[in-house]
Amino acid sequence: MSAITEQLNEIFAIPPINELPPDVSGELQSICRLHSISPKELSYKWESYSMKMGSEQTTLDLPTARAFKKDLQEIVEREARSKSHLRSAERRGAYATPRNNAKGGDAFGMLDGITPIQRSTGGSNKRKAQFETPSAPKSSKADGMSSPSDGRSLPTRTDQNGIKSVAFVERQNPGQIIETLNGHLSAHEPPIAPHSEPRLKLTANTDLKKFRYRPMAMHLSEASEVLDDRIDGFQSLIQSHHNLDDLAFGNAAAQGTNQIIAVGRIASDSSEGKLNAASMVLEMSRRTGAGLRVPLKVESISHEFFPGQIVAVRGTNASGDYFSVDEVLNTPLLSLAASQQSTIDSLNERLGVTEEEDHSVPSKALNVIMGSGPYTADDNLAFEPLNALCQKAEESCADMLILTGPFLDTEHPLLASGDFDLPDDPSIEPDRATLVDAFRLLIAKPLQALAKAIPSITIVCIPSTRDVMNKHVSWPQDNLPGKKLGLPKQAKMVSNPVTVSINEIVVGISAQDVLYELRREEVVVGNKQGRESNLLARLPRHLIEQRHFFPLYPPVDRTLLPKPGTDEGVAVGMPMDVSYLKLGEWLEVRPDMLIQPSALPQFAKNQGLSELALQVVENVLVVNPGPLSKRKGAGTFAQMTIYPRKLTEQERKEGKPVAHRLFERARVDVVRI
Repeated sequence: MSAITEQLNEIFAIPPINELPPDVSGELQSICRLHSISPKELSYKWESYSMKMGSEQTTLDLPTARAFKKDLQEIVEREARSKSHLRSAERRGAYATPRNNAKGGDAFGMLDGITPIQRSTGGSNKRKAQFETPSAPKSSKADGMSSPSDGRSLPTRTDQNGIKSVAFVERQNPGQIIETLNGHLSAHEPPIAPHSEPRLKLTANTDLKKFRYRPMAMHLSEASEVLDDRIDGFQSLIQSHHNLDDLAFGNAAAQGTNQIIAVGRIASDSSEGKLNAASMVLEMSRRTGAGLRVPLKVESISHEFFPGQIVAVRGTNASGDYFSVDEVLNTPLLSLAASQQSTIDSLNERLGVTEEEDHSVPSKALNVIMGSGPYTADDNLAFEPLNALCQKAEESCADMLILTGPFLDTEHPLLASGDFDLPDDPSIEPDRATLVDAFRLLIAKPLQALAKAIPSITIVCIPSTRDVMNKHVSWPQDNLPGKKLGLPKQAKMVSNPVTVSINEIVVGISAQDVLYELRREEVVVGNKQGRESNLLARLPRHLIEQRHFFPLYPPVDRTLLPKPGTDEGVAVGMPMDVSYLKLGEWLEVRPDMLIQPSALPQFAKNQGLSELALQVVENVLVVNPGPLSKRKGAGTFAQMTIYPRKLTEQERKEGKPVAHRLFERARVDVVRI
């Protein structure tokens, strides 16, 4: 068996099958030879292809492999045509022929737009009109729930492989639960009538005013100080946690035979290409290592690394050329969130539960629904998934609806083109409609209807860097302007990222898909057995250990991310403002729950993994609701049933603050919309 066949089997074979069928393996090997790529690079292209298909049943068989091969070839041909067009345009510009200026115009048109236009009365305009490309007729205005002939929708589209977009009304298995955590707990039972008062108290643990900084005004000196301060802060944590003396730490770039501990940031020795064991360097702060970088030799250890990770390594630099790592020291975790017993009792009374009553009654539990953008498919702006989610929240009398962006997505083909019509509304002049009007009609309107039906509901909206409406384009990101967008008073606008308290429960939320980027950039050295089986537990652990919502630095190049729905578009990526990176750090405690939307689960499913979207990592409940709408079909959302915290007799006897232990008393379902 050849080496490339073994690599393909290791990456693409789904257990318990250890080898790919010969015909499928042959097609994949053909792709590698044709495009001169490695099996690892091929796996990234397969992930992008799976995301574009948007299908839950994307399996790697012979027809799919051939369609995948055809898609890659067409992408290469399309890029080649685009480059050829640009080169021909440059040649035409370099050797341009002067225009006939017999009528007084300038030779190269350099004065166009400055000099008055001479209107011709001859037949040249008629001849020009005869050879112009006929323009498409403007789509007529239609109602919000009209057929695909509506100006807000594209015609039924078929991709290069003949796969059509699935209409929302024709989606399969709506309401099907595809994953459950704590299935032994009963799901929430909606009351006969909505509650008259909110049963939960929402508190922002993040200072939202700090996110109102001026973006795109970053100074290099400020950015370097922020990066250095993060390294120095971790060194203090490591020293205190392991009871180390100051003399135990040193400069990894300095030659010496004595074993030292060096703290720094993992980086690559090249700005291009993916991090690997051979290109790994340790970047130290100016205070401890003069800001130098030193190559790391990590052959003798087993660990996971990624760019931007702050690590403490023990080893020596005997030659002065590289630092040989013998051990990676454990990073101390933040303490668990806890509350006073009196606070727990008062919050339970708010839910209608006393100390003597049964805490496991489903009707007394909180009902929280979580959804993540995009909220409509690529071929329309009907936002049917969002309307269906609001209807689900109304039917189940949800206590809270958490929505993460993007709401109006910059990567949506219709929004990117700007050629779409809005539903009829007497308050909007069609010729003067703005994106604010689009948000009011398409996003705010169903939320207003939900708030009117369930006055006690709390709606939390978290923006995304892909949101059209947010002028704050960099991450960390300020909140959306709620009043301007016509959202109901029940809607709370928060920053991205944010840490909030839902009653006693501490929840961290970020709209950035850090899990996908970590999956792409992570490098595992040493023993690799079993690492794929706990991939979705390992990636959130990086966030917990690094105490940050986005510890990856620098972010993945946006040209390497899955391409958006536009034909020749490029993903928005992660526009990070390094000067304010500290706003993404976690607070004094570990959150009880981390809501982290990601496109990663469908890729994990292709690898044969279970537990795609729900994990409990270091007592933190990690929830990935998945996109509510995929590019060509419907997506998923998460529904959580949170039972009251019951205090034991031993806890009441001790009288100390108690941990919330949300992962034991919450049922979470990931449901098809």
